[in-house]
Amino acid sequence: MHYNRVRATWKAVLAVLAALLFCGPALAQVSPAEILNPRLKALEAKYLPQIESLHQAIVATKFPFPFVLARYVQSNPAKRDSFDSRGIEFVYFHNRVVLKISGIYSVAYSAERMTQNQRAAMTFQDVVLPVLRIVAAQIPRNVECDDIGFEIVYHTRASAKTYDYEGKEIFAAVFNKNDAFAAANAAGNKQLQEILNRSPIYVDGQDFGLALGARDPLNVEALARSVPGQAAASVSATPSAQSSSGSSSNIVLVSPAKPPATPEVASAENSPGEAGIAAAAPPGAPAPPAISPSATSPKPAPTQADVERLQSQFQPQLDAFVKSSGQELHLVGYAPPSLVLYHGEIVLQLTLRDPREFDANNSSIYKRAAQSFDLFLAPKLKAILPKLPASDAIQALDFSVLHRLGGGTTAAEAVEYICPARALRSFAADEITSQDLINQSVVLVNGVRISLNLQAVE
Repeated sequence: MHYNRVRATWKAVLAVLAALLFCGPALAQVSPAEILNPRLKALEAKYLPQIESLHQAIVATKFPFPFVLARYVQSNPAKRDSFDSRGIEFVYFHNRVVLKISGIYSVAYSAERMTQNQRAAMTFQDVVLPVLRIVAAQIPRNVECDDIGFEIVYHTRASAKTYDYEGKEIFAAVFNKNDAFAAANAAGNKQLQEILNRSPIYVDGQDFGLALGARDPLNVEALARSVPGQAAASVSATPSAQSSSGSSSNIVLVSPAKPPATPEVASAENSPGEAGIAAAAPPGAPAPPAISPSATSPKPAPTQADVERLQSQFQPQLDAFVKSSGQELHLVGYAPPSLVLYHGEIVLQLTLRDPREFDANNSSIYKRAAQSFDLFLAPKLKAILPKLPASDAIQALDFSVLHRLGGGTTAAEAVEYICPARALRSFAADEITSQDLINQSVVLVNGVRISLNLQAVE
């Protein structure tokens, strides 16, 4: 299996995961009680009936191949106990409020017979455009958000001389609210193309010039969204969405070329796998400290292809790690260990749950972060590190620890400790203290960086 783990960071999403952990995936839609941001919480409460109606209408729609809503497109629909189908929610995307719709399209395109532009265009035709029309019918035009966004993952298949492999792509786009409703009722491709040209569109996290009815994409630099003065009307072109409790995404729209005949497109229903999501750090979040390359012979920056290669290489080891240590380490089932690109570095992400309950009324975020590191994460590091992939290409580890808060609050909390690999090895070898490790790391609470003095807040 060729894993396509596309992410640039998606820092605030871990707060959403924390909320999901305690509210469960069985709900039809994200509950306002799960949402941390006051504005997004109010929007979710106000439009919850319309969102639930939209969800039901999408589920009832017949697509050429199975399509399921998914809050996290890297999740696996086959894992019913952990799959979250609440794929509609309000999020922040570059300080704009977006109604985001995300899901998994179980189709497998032939990479040899269909170009990336054709695959993206067909996904728009089969999924995004029909859903846009449902949105126009279910959501009022004066909905209190700035944009309508989509994030769709689908499969691609390619063959080498001796083997076949299957990967995934993520098609994402954000449309100005007026453009989204106009696209849903567009008379033809000309109007749609004009909308696309001024809207941020991404394939696998890269800015993409989607061309309707064409084999190859348009030159992004020549599009309206790239021209000074015109780009201001659209959202910034770097994918990084932050949800109500902190989720992230990319987004979409298009009207496609006629798809090639059936041998080039196969159902992927029997091999849903796990898909990645393109994302980025919350505004202003710094990159984690990295192992410095040689000044005399700098290495080229890693690419998404490097991430995919390493993910494929180490997947058996990661699966074995989850199987042998997942319960003991309180790894969450819906966010398996994965490699991602974060600020030009390859980072291994693990999501754990601190089994204790914190009293939100009698502790601060600093004290909870310190106690969670000192009493929960740090004692496990010596046991964790030998079981994880040992590769110089993996420059940092992102331990995301979910907190359960008591004291009458409905909020959830996620603390991330983004630690350089070299510093972790030094800590495990008793060469540096826990405070030294924290000083070399980035600590985020619900996506916001904090300074942490372990001793001072105990």
